[in-house]
Amino acid sequence: MIKVLIADDQELIRQSLQIVLDSKPDIEVSDVAADGQEVIRCIRKQKPDVILMDIRMPKMDGVQCTKIIKENYPQIKIIILTTFDDDEYVYNALKFGASGYLLKGVSMDELENAIKTVYSGRAMINPDIATKVLRLFSRMAKADYTIPVGDKGVEELTKTEWKIIGQVATGATNKEIAEALKLSDGTVRNYLSAILNKLDLRDRTQLAIWAVQTRAAEYDPEE
Repeated sequence: MIKVLIADDQELIRQSLQIVLDSKPDIEVSDVAADGQEVIRCIRKQKPDVILMDIRMPKMDGVQCTKIIKENYPQIKIIILTTFDDDEYVYNALKFGASGYLLKGVSMDELENAIKTVYSGRAMINPDIATKVLRLFSRMAKADYTIPVGDKGVEELTKTEWKIIGQVATGATNKEIAEALKLSDGTVRNYLSAILNKLDLRDRTQLAIWAVQTRAAEYDPEE
């Protein structure tokens, strides 16, 4: 059962999402919150697996809330929900560790799929803004957002791990990586966990940014 926290300052949206998601057999709404500070309080009481986070809330917005949550509870997945297709919000939400970013116009089936996708450790980006996110990734990699990685961890990477890093940098899913490298999905997940542990990175978003930023994605372990 996937425990979901709904955070939105509009009561009608909170109630609607709760009714729909509670009807799904694999999802349980553990709590609802009307602002960012309330989200933090809810998490302390009962840690959810996934948070549906409105970007614009009183007292503390969704971006700042995402930053605090990922610093203290990195295992919690966050999907940013918004009606605003705004560059800076996308940039900061992903920078601070959001696993997904969806416009509020998505269908309930799409939302359910997004929850299950991020719960499994993958990212979920609304197709309408996927191109924008790729541009922002490039900006993050080239500009002011540096991902620090120790030399020791880099030296410990195996040939297969380097190949997986190259795949992650292109945005490939675990299934696509498994097919490309002729591995099982479970093996890919295990490799990713080992890579993140060696490099002391939080998630595959940070890994992708680091790979592009340092040109690690272009490294050929066979050379």
